[in-house]
Amino acid sequence: MRAAIARVSPVMTTGAAARFPKAEFPVPEEPTHIYLDYNASTPVAPAVSAAMRPLLDTGFGNPSSGHWAGGPARDAVGAARRRIASLLGCDADEIVLTSGGSEANNQVVKSVVRADASAPHIVTTAVEHPAVLEPCRFVETLGARVTIVPVDGHGLVDPDDVRRAIAPDTALVSVMHANNEVGTIQPVAEIARIAREHGVLCHTDAAQSAGKIPVRVRELGVDLLSLAGHKLYAPKGVGALFVRRGVALTPLVHGGGHEGGRRAGTESALLAAGLGAACELAETDPCEDRLRELRDRLWSGLRARLGDRAVLNGHPDRRLPNTLNVSFPGRYGDQILARMPEIAASTGSACHTGERALSPVLAAMGVPPAVGHGAVRLSVGRGTTEAEVDAAVERIAGCV
Repeated sequence: MRAAIARVSPVMTTGAAARFPKAEFPVPEEPTHIYLDYNASTPVAPAVSAAMRPLLDTGFGNPSSGHWAGGPARDAVGAARRRIASLLGCDADEIVLTSGGSEANNQVVKSVVRADASAPHIVTTAVEHPAVLEPCRFVETLGARVTIVPVDGHGLVDPDDVRRAIAPDTALVSVMHANNEVGTIQPVAEIARIAREHGVLCHTDAAQSAGKIPVRVRELGVDLLSLAGHKLYAPKGVGALFVRRGVALTPLVHGGGHEGGRRAGTESALLAAGLGAACELAETDPCEDRLRELRDRLWSGLRARLGDRAVLNGHPDRRLPNTLNVSFPGRYGDQILARMPEIAASTGSACHTGERALSPVLAAMGVPPAVGHGAVRLSVGRGTTEAEVDAAVERIAGCV
């Protein structure tokens, strides 16, 4: 990070059956292709596809139109907004539909830079997704100040560090709900309380947590929350931003008065229906326990085969139920994956795949390069089976 950025010193379903019907997701007895990259992207769930399909034929009208052609599209968008709000525990008019998590994050960060504000201050963390850190770097060029709060060896933020970082001109605190690489779940509720005590807006990027663990905005106490559809079995190209009622948000996209004047552009009824169905699936059919069973089976298998040659990255308990970031010291994660083309996984954030540089997240955690370079992120999902996990254990262990 550039020197201009200030820094503060340091002072989380039983049964083996997959949730997706096997008739729709057939799995061979001995899997030949194993997908363990659900944190990068998820397949579109059958229920989501079914919800979207009618909109291809009947939802072509503009949702803002008052005539018969716009009715089905308008109804679909409204229903989707209510389903998203139900998952997050908020009101439908607090949901802004976006093109994804990156747009939502950009809107939040860039919205604090206004003509009536003198050098606003933003507090964020060293392990945020680039969709937060890069907008922060951009607003620095417009006069904003950014303070990066560190994390401990588990990737966990100390709320007291956030408290110390807040200044009289702080306009925003942005701390992700759960990390995309190591899965560590942050104490967002406590951080939001601190921000509220200081009269500062609090935002959390919940792209990785929604659909895996409960994400309720009232319980978290946040003012703003970002959601990405393709992380919870909806299509790519759609997301949502929760904006607490009463919070003024400058549009990132200017134009017509769509989304309550907060995001211009004709809504896609098709994509909105997909995101709404995905949120309904996450709420009515939670899979947290089953994901944790699969993740722990994967970790136990690797430890049984490799012992201390497999090192866990991230918090041992306060971690997403589907995420296993494991290092193989003395090896390179990209080389391990290259030798196992049948296994889809990542060496860290998918945005950095192919780079040999140490993951910024692991670097922020203080993981030594000799350990961090051997990191592989394995993330299970609704379609993962025990047979796939066991096959992956044998293949990874044998390769290492």
